[in-house]
Amino acid sequence: MNRFACALLALMAAAPLGAQSLLYRSANLGGTWVVDPGVVQFNFVHRFYVSPGPSHTVINYPTFTFATGVARNVAVGAQFATHSFLIQQASGSQSSNETEVYARWRMWGGPEGTEGLHLSVTPAYNFLAKSADGELGADWTTGPLTLQGAARVAGKPLGHSGARAAFGGGVVARVNPFVALSVDVGSFVSPTVLAAWSAALNVLIPGSPHTFSLEMSNAPTSTIQGNSIGQSQKLYGFEFTIPIHLKRFAPWFHGRPKPVTLGAPAGTPVAAEIRISSLKFATDTVRIAAGQSVRWVNSDPVEHTVSFDVEPGSPLIPPNASYIHRFDKPGAYPYHCTPHPFMTGVVIVR
Repeated sequence: MNRFACALLALMAAAPLGAQSLLYRSANLGGTWVVDPGVVQFNFVHRFYVSPGPSHTVINYPTFTFATGVARNVAVGAQFATHSFLIQQASGSQSSNETEVYARWRMWGGPEGTEGLHLSVTPAYNFLAKSADGELGADWTTGPLTLQGAARVAGKPLGHSGARAAFGGGVVARVNPFVALSVDVGSFVSPTVLAAWSAALNVLIPGSPHTFSLEMSNAPTSTIQGNSIGQSQKLYGFEFTIPIHLKRFAPWFHGRPKPVTLGAPAGTPVAAEIRISSLKFATDTVRIAAGQSVRWVNSDPVEHTVSFDVEPGSPLIPPNASYIHRFDKPGAYPYHCTPHPFMTGVVIVR
């Protein structure tokens, strides 16, 4: 496996890193989470409607979100959606593609998932409706529950003149550290539009920063206005979150870093060496005598660890670095890589 393919696979099999989690946000509420600087957050929402027979035509409603941090607690982003429902409301529009650019400032509270109250402000501009919009988001987490709220304003709601407010609320209940259930509802303050609602099963993919949800909703798009109005058809779909940490691409531009030795001091006698390459330990099992050491050498372009099941192991081992561990007592020492738990091995000490 070449370096490019290895790095791409590592992005999909990384250790839990800073990323938006659907275990703390419902499907139609943006939440208060802000992307860290140096990270690009990509969320993909895909919903669809199947028309009745005899045609059974499938109509797709995808929304793509890109965002990145520009300062502590401040992020900017954009959302693009096709087959927007606003086209049925916005007068004079010639497109069904909805684009929204936004910024978000988390003005109160700690990182996502921490206990207590969190507040954020999100100014935005919707190009389809030609509208300056905004949202005040709030969430409160206690134990397995997160309560959410949103107060919204649209300068040109659905493409029409005259500002209008909208409100939304939801709840997320975490069944365990990997599964949550969520529901929400939101609507413009008007009896002439349908409220938007959603219900979802949200899942954290173990050993990764990615979350996935199976959704049911009547809101086709995930913009501020799109989450404030529903349509008569019931839609089904999913959302997938992908954080891209830019520092992981550093080896592509800066070459191999200088060799570094972690663990035991450089020059420590080594009885066996295990090379880490192509996201695997080259030797699954090594046998040494008590009092001897093993060296692991990271030849991959991404970080790894040597994490033992029975005693402390290594920190993150950078590319082109090595880690030396001395074994003083006989026994079996299984180990794995924390960022990539499918990588395993064992040291047998006689």
